[in-house]
Amino acid sequence: MSEAFTHVKPGALLAPVPAVMVSCALPGEKPNIVTIAWAGTVNSDPPMCSISVRKERFSHSIIRDSGEFVINLVGQAQLKAMDYCGVKSGRDVDKFSAYGLTPVSVPGFAAPAIGECPLYLACRVTTVQELGSHDLFLGVVEQLGVQPGLMDAAGRIDYAKAKLVAYNHGNYYALGQTLGFFGYSIAAPDVLERRMKELR
Repeated sequence: MSEAFTHVKPGALLAPVPAVMVSCALPGEKPNIVTIAWAGTVNSDPPMCSISVRKERFSHSIIRDSGEFVINLVGQAQLKAMDYCGVKSGRDVDKFSAYGLTPVSVPGFAAPAIGECPLYLACRVTTVQELGSHDLFLGVVEQLGVQPGLMDAAGRIDYAKAKLVAYNHGNYYALGQTLGFFGYSIAAPDVLERRMKELR
């Protein structure tokens, strides 16, 4: 058997990943934003997401003590603000004010959504798992918000309009051409042709 790969030092090489802004707040206090590249879907029923946060981050204790967080998906128009929120600390700066971002109330949550972002998922923390460099926060998605302009006539989300971005080991990327859809490898030719035309 031949060696097909070059072996390198083990690391968290999974990529690309979503690049998101997570908003958080304690009741009655100023909200904060932390940029997270390690966020993911972990369950569908109930809908659950996870985020991983370093203990030293300002937002860590806010999320831990409030038991909630809001994942704001980021479009290209919010990219610079997202990067800023990843390199500046909420201990030193009000990130909403610094980039003219709008805190929008989420029913039942102290943490606001970010009004400029295309979509948000408001999560209630169920578990905090200490992992090492990061703590993993698991949360049930209790509220989902979508900008009205992203909904098509059939009531579906038009993700192309959202112009979402991805993160790949230090660089941000625009999501580009649609290459297929779930099940396209076994779709009937007429279904494949119709669906691909819809996605272009």
